[in-house]
Amino acid sequence: MDFKLSDEQQMLKEMARDLADRIIAPRAAELDKTGEFPRENFKALAENGLLGIPFSEEYNGAGSNYVSYVVALEEVSRACASTGATMSVQTSLAAAPLNQFGTPEQKRKYLAPLLAGETIGAYSLSEAGSGTDAASLKTRAVRDGDHYVLNGTKMWVTNGFNADTYLVYTTIDPNLGHKGITAFIVEKGTPGFTFGKKEDKLGIRASSTYELIFKDCRVPVENRLGEEGQGFKVAMWTLDGGRIGIASQAVGIAQAAFDQALKYVQEREQFGKPIADNQAIQFYLAEMATDIEAARLLIYRAADLKDRGENHTQAASMAKLFASETAMWVATKGVQMHGGYGYTTEFPAERFMRDAKITEIYEGTSEVQRMVIARNELATV
Repeated sequence: MDFKLSDEQQMLKEMARDLADRIIAPRAAELDKTGEFPRENFKALAENGLLGIPFSEEYNGAGSNYVSYVVALEEVSRACASTGATMSVQTSLAAAPLNQFGTPEQKRKYLAPLLAGETIGAYSLSEAGSGTDAASLKTRAVRDGDHYVLNGTKMWVTNGFNADTYLVYTTIDPNLGHKGITAFIVEKGTPGFTFGKKEDKLGIRASSTYELIFKDCRVPVENRLGEEGQGFKVAMWTLDGGRIGIASQAVGIAQAAFDQALKYVQEREQFGKPIADNQAIQFYLAEMATDIEAARLLIYRAADLKDRGENHTQAASMAKLFASETAMWVATKGVQMHGGYGYTTEFPAERFMRDAKITEIYEGTSEVQRMVIARNELATV
């Protein structure tokens, strides 16, 4: 078993880190304050080929793999968690299901522009009454000749108003439960498709999160992704890969929080010496570094299983659970190590803590990940 990145992956990591340090990181604090969508950062990601890493060159991808993708995503998220969220949704939640389940025509029309960064993608599954219980969603799709008519409201849609291509999950019959879930590709500007409120969030504030409203929205049959009733399978397959991406975002945030804390404790002096000389601080640093590396290895394992075409549901849940809780713990301890300064916006420690929290919630809460892991373990008994 080889835990070393290939030469190509190491080069990608260094390129992504350089881009993140030069272009993305300097804008992070200001974007957090204003909540402005990181469009310039998105453009830089596209220009450097970071939006299509694990996809075929036929559709503007880089022809690489998922391990390479999570390596790059970590570096971007280390610099700006909001930009990392945008990159993750673009790749894991919008492009990946189009690549896996789309027709050749759908791939040419929608996937290729996403991978080139010409368009922005979004994933729309959750509703006010169906978050964890995705099969209970109420947005309805009724067949009407060569169209479906969509009615309903979606929530928590990352990239929200700024997206061009939306994957929207509906039901063709609420009585069918998960067997009625059906996915559609909906273009921005389609009549009957409008936006509700923008969420005012604790963290990842530059990642726009909107409510979507569908009222007699007519979507062509050729924009159905997969068959009728296949949407739940599409959604769950997508989340398996998406959870690996969120785990990478979490590790990026954790690494940023650790780097900042490490720098601060070596500069801050109390009682005539750097606080880094205190054993309590050293023990925190040791635990932080160890947990970050452990999370990173869980992510690489899950991504490798996905690249091999093997079942990675449990590995993805383990990676997301551990990485997200590591991010929150490391970021919180980072604030503590800064003392009073950690509670101010003078240092980025508080931003890392705010950004970290969402990784324990979206694309399946930590509680959901524990359910997935436990069910898989019990199934083997």
